[in-house]
Amino acid sequence: MSLKMRKNRGAPPPEPCDLTECMAVLSGAWAANVIWHLREGPRRFSELRADIPPVSAKVLSQRLRELRDRGVLERQVLPTSPPSVEYALTPLGGELIPALTAIVEVGHRLKSRDVGSGR
Repeated sequence: MSLKMRKNRGAPPPEPCDLTECMAVLSGAWAANVIWHLREGPRRFSELRADIPPVSAKVLSQRLRELRDRGVLERQVLPTSPPSVEYALTPLGGELIPALTAIVEVGHRLKSRDVGSGR
């Protein structure tokens, strides 16, 4: 006997859904890591590569561009010889830090739970 499909009687999310918008920013490969490493201040591309060793230069460049286009970070060309570039969080990007901190804290609890249960 199959169960009947119940209709969702809750109100649909507003268009566009704010949760979907926020998760789209964080869901890109390494995006959360980039934001996390910029929380203490500006970083150059090579510093971010050192902070996140598994990320390739190509993916990091793509992610930085996407985050800049979404208004999460800003790119500043420094007047050095040769020119260098720094990335920093915008005020909007800084608003993501408490959410990422909460995710990290839950991750620690999940990890310790798995270790304690022998998984």
